[in-house]
Amino acid sequence: MTAISQTLPDALPATTEAQLESLLAAAQSAAAPLAALRPAERAGLLDAVADALDASADQLVPAARHETRLPEARLRGELKRTTFQLRLFGEVLRDGGYLDARIDHADPDWPMGAPRPDLRRMLVPLGPVVVFAASNFPFAFSVAGGDTASALAAGSPVLLKAHSGHPGLSRLTADIVLTALRGAGALQGTFALITGTAAGAAALRDPRIKAGAFTGSIPGGRALFDIACSRPEPIPFFGELGSNNPVFVTEAAAAERGAEIAEGFVGSFTLGAGQFCTKPGTLFVPVDSVLVEALRNAALPPAAPLLNDRIQSGYVDVLQGLQSNARLTVLAQGAAPLADPPSPTLLLTTAADVLAEPRSLQTECFGPTAVVVTYDDESQLAPLAETFEGQLTATIHGTDSCDITGLVRVLARKAGRVVWNQWPTGVSVTYAQQHGGPYPATTAAGSTSVGTAAIERFLRPVAYQGFPQHVLPDALHEDNPLALPRLVDGGREG
Repeated sequence: MTAISQTLPDALPATTEAQLESLLAAAQSAAAPLAALRPAERAGLLDAVADALDASADQLVPAARHETRLPEARLRGELKRTTFQLRLFGEVLRDGGYLDARIDHADPDWPMGAPRPDLRRMLVPLGPVVVFAASNFPFAFSVAGGDTASALAAGSPVLLKAHSGHPGLSRLTADIVLTALRGAGALQGTFALITGTAAGAAALRDPRIKAGAFTGSIPGGRALFDIACSRPEPIPFFGELGSNNPVFVTEAAAAERGAEIAEGFVGSFTLGAGQFCTKPGTLFVPVDSVLVEALRNAALPPAAPLLNDRIQSGYVDVLQGLQSNARLTVLAQGAAPLADPPSPTLLLTTAADVLAEPRSLQTECFGPTAVVVTYDDESQLAPLAETFEGQLTATIHGTDSCDITGLVRVLARKAGRVVWNQWPTGVSVTYAQQHGGPYPATTAAGSTSVGTAAIERFLRPVAYQGFPQHVLPDALHEDNPLALPRLVDGGREG
């Protein structure tokens, strides 16, 4: 055994009812002081966490390698992404525009037919949030990942439910986060780690929790979503559940660069052993193009281990189900598709079969498997796109001369991010990113879990009418002491 494996627990003891009560009470107590911090002060908290995580990389990465089977280069890149997004939310806070501060001065001649009162509106934190960590990104979507970063940035304390796939890493990361927050002056209750399915569900039911965030399977996410909605006080639940991420190749693109597209598709659906939520699971190609033969003869990458035994078992079950479907045949396959680790698999079907039996042929297979669909005419593409449920992404490979306006319109209804001549794997943390889509891709199609707009999930608007200056929040004072970008009387201030 390595030194790191000897220090990591195989599992964490489940949070008891008494412990959960203490953590919930602390989160509630911390909520108002955290919300009252000026945005730049909360930015300092996020920067402190990012600095501490970067300084602890040589502890964190070996722990993650031991528990997730992911390679070091991938993990170091993911940790960099994690600290980058923490600091990026710090920049959002310092800018202040996220508050969407608006001021309408009193106007006795307001043309609606009645005087306009003095109204001042801004966004405020929801309150304590429970975040359910994901398995496939042990840094970026886990303890200190995007949901934690965006909730803390919004001013909402976080109870983080650890994922059982990396318990030791979760504890180590949480300890680093807690130490950094304390050192930066955050109150106890700003962040806490909880463990166990029962504790996570109990926290979500508790009236002190005002929102939930989740990344994982459709069954698990739907169960939690139902809890959040069935409470006496229903709360927002931002769940990322499942996605097939279809790719459509036009006839012109296939003729122009078919071999290149085939190579790119193989690289994308096997990236991270097919364990990305944006993995392209279905590829539509012209029946008479070079793509089918190029994929049949493609050099598939070697077998790579999946994250843990549970994911391995689930992958084998889904793949066996797909292979037993009479509408699917094997197009290309490695030597040991059902082994641990599994080699990649490409399955083949037709557009007619997908139109006849869309749901079973579009089953998400979390791992290195994808389905290739041949179509006879481009007029089939929009109807094929209509068969999909909500998606995180949808991709088109085409040329500038392709008439794909109708297909784009369908895909914009079906997916949160539509990609042109690129691949959906790799979700950049940016200002304009959208990582979310109609159900079952997510439970809240109007939100994103990646990018700076993710902060909006944990905020709600409040309008103050007719108040004196000294009672108002700083963001709404007449002299704008925070130097925020604001909308004043319908125009941008300054």
